[in-house]
Formats: sequence, structure tokens, C-alpha cells
Amino acid sequence: MEKRIIHIDMDAFFAAVEVRDNPELSGKPLIIGSLPGERGVVATCSYEAREYGVRSAMPISEAYRRCPEGIYMRPNGHKYEEASKQVREIWSEYTDIIEYISLDEGFLDVTGSMGFFGGAKKIAHEIKHKVKSQTGLTCSVGIGYSLMSAKLASEEKKPDGFFEILTPEALKNLIIDRSVRIIYGVGPQTESELQKIGVHTVRDIYENRDLVIGRLGNQGRHIVNLADGIDNRAVAMQSKSHSLGKERTFQQDITDLEHLKDVLRLIARELSYEIRLKKIFCRTITLKVTYKGFKKITRSKSGEAINKADAIYNTAVDLLDKIERKPIRLIGITLSGFTSTASKQVSLFDIAKSEKTEKDEKLDSVLMSLQNKYGIDAVKTGSEALAEKRIKIDEDE
Repeated sequence: MEKRIIHIDMDAFFAAVEVRDNPELSGKPLIIGSLPGERGVVATCSYEAREYGVRSAMPISEAYRRCPEGIYMRPNGHKYEEASKQVREIWSEYTDIIEYISLDEGFLDVTGSMGFFGGAKKIAHEIKHKVKSQTGLTCSVGIGYSLMSAKLASEEKKPDGFFEILTPEALKNLIIDRSVRIIYGVGPQTESELQKIGVHTVRDIYENRDLVIGRLGNQGRHIVNLADGIDNRAVAMQSKSHSLGKERTFQQDITDLEHLKDVLRLIARELSYEIRLKKIFCRTITLKVTYKGFKKITRSKSGEAINKADAIYNTAVDLLDKIERKPIRLIGITLSGFTSTASKQVSLFDIAKSEKTEKDEKLDSVLMSLQNKYGIDAVKTGSEALAEKRIKIDEDE
């Protein structure tokens, strides 16, 4: 199956949101960022402002010199985040392999899903239509066989554009006489280094491959490959959520506290396994309960960053012990506040038992390896095995 990547870039996003919400701004040079007289830069600007030479990241003093009659506004982060959320929800209807570059830009790998929607081209046009009809905003969309080809395609027909670059040959024919800056990742500093050896255009790269590699080493080899249309980078899939949860709905409402704790133990085990696979830790544990009659409650506790099943379970049980005793039809745990490192305040007692902790970590590593190889059920603690047994007995009765 041919790889298909879609790159989406919202057109003048911040400015477009402001124009959408205040039509009187339409057709006027609108600059979002710092205000004239302040230190700062342009975050983005309307296409009318760009006709004056105003660009993103330009010092606001320079923007004002070029466009003194422009309308200057500070960014409204909350408003832009809400618009971004709407747009991303549309993207996620077509694939879950999405790399968000910023609030207004992202790559979608539709290789595995385009068969369900009639092809990548149809997906791209549907996204453009839905974004416009549901948010009032426009976007430029490019389809490619790689990250760079998709990115270049989306830039080719801005604003509100659509373009395809489906083969390395098509890419090379398009960029051969353009500046080396067209190559993904070539910035001003790299451009300056290439100019020192007489390389100004992509054609120059083709004619001076060895010089480029000799000047820039591995980076030069990467640039040569990209110029040849060779780009094997994958869309870096990102989590759409800042939380992870699991729950259990019972066939009959449960009042037995020990049964509920057994269920929490197994849920904690599954959640622990998932975040340990990702090598992350959570700071917040949330207990979710639905009572008979569908009344829902949540109780949360935040603290040290943890990822072990026992720690998750103990926190959830502590929260369970504090809620009202009534028949329960659903119970679950949600983890949030993720971080890549564990945190713990060290005491003299902790230092004294550091040797034991090191042994525990080695054992945990071995257990994790076995579970990765043979599945989560390959290794269970005594408490987990007992919880499974008790739950099965209760359900069979």
C-alpha cells in the first residue's frame, strides 16, 4: 500500500479566528502579537498585513514601521485553543495517527484509513469542507508520500489551497530550481554554510553532493537524501488525551466493599502496565463511581509521581473508603498529570532502604520483560491472583 501523508496548515490562524468573531476586521491588515511601543514580536498576521511585508516572528517595532495603519491586537490564547480543539476533532475522524506541530498545524498518516473514506484526496477535501463549515476557518492541505512532500504540498497553493506531491520525481521537478531553504530543516545558518561552497539552489545540491556531505557531515547526507525525495520519517503519533482511565460496569449493583477493592486492584494493574510501557508516571489518581440510579461522582488525589500498581491501587482504595456507602453499578480509575520522571522526597529512612529499592527495580524490570513477551497475564502478584479468583467466585454465584 502506498504511503499517504496529509499536512494541514490553518490559514493565518490567530488572525482568522479574530476576523471570524469580528467581521469588521475582514479585509484589513491585522497583526496579532505585541502592541506598538511594546517589546515583542508578531505572532501571526492577516494576508492583508503580509502585503506590507509583515511576517511572523518579526519585531513589533519593524511591523509598525512597515504597517503603521494596521490593527494590532494581543493574542487570545483561550479562544485559539478552543478553535484548535474543534479542528483537531475533525482531523481525528479520519485517522488516529496524528502529529500536532502547533495549534494550527499537523501531519496525518491516512495510509491505513484512506480505503474506508475513498482515498487520501477525498479525505483532504472533506477535511477542508468540514473545517470551513464547522469553524468558519480555512486551511491549506497537502498530500504527499512523505512528511516533506506533504508539507511542501500544503504550502504550494496558500491560502485555502490544495496540492499533491505523490512521488519523489514530482518533488524533485517542483523544487529543483528553488532555494535550498525549501528543504525541510534548512534554516538560515545551514543556508549560509551551503552558500560558502557555492550551493544556493536544490539543483546545486544535486551537482555537489559530495561537497555538501563533506561540509555538513551527517546533516549534509540527510539534506541530500531529502533533495532526492528520500524521507522515511514517520508521523509521530501523539496522545489525544492528557489522561488514561479504565472502568468496570457490573451486571448487578455491588455493595460488597471487598469485591470493589478487588476490581480496583485489577484496574490498577492494567493502568500501571500501560504507563510503564510508555515509561511515564502520573501525579493524579481519580476514582470514578456511578451509583444505582446513575448518580456519578469522582474523587481525586494528587501527590508524588508514581507508576506502580500497588501505589495506584492504594490511592484509589483510600478514595473509595471516603465515599458514601450505596450500591455501585460502575467503578473506575483515571490517571492524569503525566510526567517522564518519578518524584519523591527523600528521607533518612529512604536512604537506608535504597539497596532494597534497587533490587525491587531490577525485579520489576524482569517482570516487565516477561509481560512484554508473554502478555500482562504472564506474571501476577499474589494479591492480584487472589483478587481475580474472588471476583470469579462472586460472579459465578
